[in-house]
Amino acid sequence: MRDDYQQLVDEITAVLRAPATLENRDFALIAFGAQDSEDGDGTAEPALDPVRTRSILQRRSTAAVRAWFEAFGIARAQAPLRIPPDPAAGVFMGRICLPVRHRGVVHGYVWLLDDGHLADLELGGPAGARDPRLVRAMETADRIGALLAAEARAGEELGELLRDALTGPPAGRDAARSGLRTALRGAADGPLALVAVVPWTPGTGEDADHPGLPHLPGIVAACALPGDAATGVSGAPGAGLAALVRLRAASALDPARATAEQLLRSPRATAGGGGPGRPAPGAAAGVSAPRRGLEDLPAAWQEALAAARAAHADTHLGPVAEWSAIGPYRLLAALPALPPDAAVRPLLEPAHAELARTAETFLDCAGQAGRTAQRLGIHRQTLYYRLSRVRQLTGLDLDAGEDRLLLHMTLKAARLGPPGH
Repeated sequence: MRDDYQQLVDEITAVLRAPATLENRDFALIAFGAQDSEDGDGTAEPALDPVRTRSILQRRSTAAVRAWFEAFGIARAQAPLRIPPDPAAGVFMGRICLPVRHRGVVHGYVWLLDDGHLADLELGGPAGARDPRLVRAMETADRIGALLAAEARAGEELGELLRDALTGPPAGRDAARSGLRTALRGAADGPLALVAVVPWTPGTGEDADHPGLPHLPGIVAACALPGDAATGVSGAPGAGLAALVRLRAASALDPARATAEQLLRSPRATAGGGGPGRPAPGAAAGVSAPRRGLEDLPAAWQEALAAARAAHADTHLGPVAEWSAIGPYRLLAALPALPPDAAVRPLLEPAHAELARTAETFLDCAGQAGRTAQRLGIHRQTLYYRLSRVRQLTGLDLDAGEDRLLLHMTLKAARLGPPGH
């Protein structure tokens, strides 16, 4: 289907004699038309607009670019819009936006660089009075909309099957796996991995009719899960995204990791505000161990979710963490939510955050004072004083293995937080 999109975008580029770019509703790049290196008289064209260049190279526009263009009402537009340049926003060339709709729902946008070639293109007035070139381009955009809508419907059906296979009642999981196996054909045999993205914001307002599920090449099925389904805890806050990703080999998780990184750049994951194109605070992703076939999907989902929780908890792991690399969090994430141990609870009070960090770093460094002081950037005497305060607060002996284990695991569990945190 991607070849179909490219062909249609090339048609629009040829009709309007301007390079066209197709992005989906979340500004992920789908296809782009070629831009000539020089005009007909042999003179070089202006340098590529940096926004278009970034979109092509990174396969997605940034959150700031998305917000800037959406301010012109493109999500509500029923007809082409002309958008002026704004060098301050990095938009050196004007744009003509052709909204890609199907049955009233926006599924994407066709962008045309307006460097003067399209100045005479009349956008206003009834459709019958428009420039014939624009009429043809909009007809092609409608065909793109129908394709995107069909792809979205197919994706929703696969997503429902994946959701049932992951979190549905046991009696329905076999049927869901059978449906997935039939729909995915050979891809169902693997190798596969599950990616969890938490949080993932469902569509609201103008986006409510749009599924908002990702369409990335490596994803064979994806579904959004509410907080309780994503975490297994009733009333858990937020929501998560599960994405089933095809791997090239069972020993290589690179495709799943790359997919997770792309998903974290989605507006659905950055709704909390992490800056243009950067993960929001708290946005993280986890990758399960590879799987062959679909039989072990619920366990793979728990692995991916645990890895995402670990990435939330420990910045050294995130924003994308693999199940195999999260160490003690593999065990801690599988345990039910329990209150902190009574001995360690005083150390977890906000007033003692620095002491807790010191104790955790000391234990991470296997009790080696020199390494701990260097990592914390403090003098050894300062470290010894802080450790003595930890002993006073907790009553634990940091020379005793069991006490050190209790303190270390309690601190890690507190960092991990409850499911859905």
